[in-house]
Amino acid sequence: MNRIFFILYFLFFCGIANAQDSLLIEEPPRISAVKYTEKDIQIDSEAVEAKTFTKNFQKKYTDSDFNYEKKAPEKNLWDRFKDWIASLFRRLFSFSDPQTSLKFAAIFLRIVAVIVVVLVIYLIVKAIINKEGQWIFGKNANKRTLHYSDIEKNIHLLDFEKLIKESLEAGEKRTAVRYYYLWLLKTMAQHNYIEWDIEKTNSDYLYEIQNPKDKEEFTYLSYLYNYIWYGEFEIDDAVFNKTENRFKNALKTFSR
Repeated sequence: MNRIFFILYFLFFCGIANAQDSLLIEEPPRISAVKYTEKDIQIDSEAVEAKTFTKNFQKKYTDSDFNYEKKAPEKNLWDRFKDWIASLFRRLFSFSDPQTSLKFAAIFLRIVAVIVVVLVIYLIVKAIINKEGQWIFGKNANKRTLHYSDIEKNIHLLDFEKLIKESLEAGEKRTAVRYYYLWLLKTMAQHNYIEWDIEKTNSDYLYEIQNPKDKEEFTYLSYLYNYIWYGEFEIDDAVFNKTENRFKNALKTFSR
């Protein structure tokens, strides 16, 4: 039985081997070649229209949208100055990131700009106050301090009659009214109506006067002085004569 099984097994494997050999030897089918003739070629007979560019067509493409090669903008003098400041801070504080030093330099320059602006404003205001003897934005004349030149810092040494005469000869009526007012303050101080101080204002002197009539007179004379001197306009002879007479009467009144 075993012998029969072995013979069948042998024949089975021989058949498989022959089948594989037949598959390897068998050639694939051949495809016949396709032949084309001139009749098969299609010729395009349509007319060809020549295309031309319009004149100066390049101008249409000068916009930044057509610029495909972006170049970094050249640094101006201000940018180079900021870079120089940033390099100083980078060396002083050992910044590892260049952007950090640039931000620090920008903050520093802003602070310096603010300080410069404040300093300039301060100098301008100081110059105006020294020149005009008043805060330029103020409107209340009673709160203004009097403006004195170096010669007027001590009114007790001045000859007001002479100064008024010289002012009138020069046609400066406003200056004459100014000297009349300073003369009035000098007289009032000499007769103890007020205590003279170059830093005091008209309101300070008014507060020191005790007599109501004297207060009223001084208030009106201060009004005339402020109106004429700080008003900065020329006065005619009629206004000046009226003002001069009022000051002369006040000088007599406060001389008692």
